[in-house]
Amino acid sequence: MNFCETAYASVNTRVAAARQAAGAPAVEVVAVSKTQPAAAVRALAACGQRAFGENYVQEALAKQAELADLALEWHLIGPLQSNKCREAARHFDWLQSLDRLKLVAPLARHRPAEQPPLNVLVQVNIDDEASKSGCRPDDVAALADAVAAEPRLCLRGLMAIPAPSPDRGQRRAAFARLRALYDALRADHAGVDTLSMGMSDDFELAIAEGATMVRIGTALFGHRGS
Repeated sequence: MNFCETAYASVNTRVAAARQAAGAPAVEVVAVSKTQPAAAVRALAACGQRAFGENYVQEALAKQAELADLALEWHLIGPLQSNKCREAARHFDWLQSLDRLKLVAPLARHRPAEQPPLNVLVQVNIDDEASKSGCRPDDVAALADAVAAEPRLCLRGLMAIPAPSPDRGQRRAAFARLRALYDALRADHAGVDTLSMGMSDDFELAIAEGATMVRIGTALFGHRGS
């Protein structure tokens, strides 16, 4: 097998093992393809991967055009600027990084009627990092309510990127806090079913704490520039 096939098989084996250990029914892998060329996305798609995450709208649109012959699912996982709401609403299947109320109305307005509602995750700044996007935990309920009130948007759950730390216990505690927010959100919104947390170096910890979706870049594509 080539690197792509080996990496894809390895990640899926690890995800399956973590899922089984946690007793989780399913965990979806989103391949983080930011900075990767369209050819790398095509190669991973040939292995069976269908969901891809991008940080920047313009970079993603270029790849989508080049890969238009493939049936892929596109996730915007990076911070969304107000002036990119139109493109995000029209060209993505998921927005994982909604972090403020002012984005809700333009996203709903620009989502085409002929497309399914845009799947939305509220991004939470779970460790209160000044340099990181995401709403405060106390603001999750109001933001989720605003999304749920828009017919062209579909509230699916929460996303977070805990603070990087060599202390895996600290990261696991952050995942547990997000899981608690997610459980509270599910109690108020019947359609909520997605908890996106965990990346290449900690996705097994995230799955142990209840992740239903993990975002994997390096473990699938290799280190950037390699």
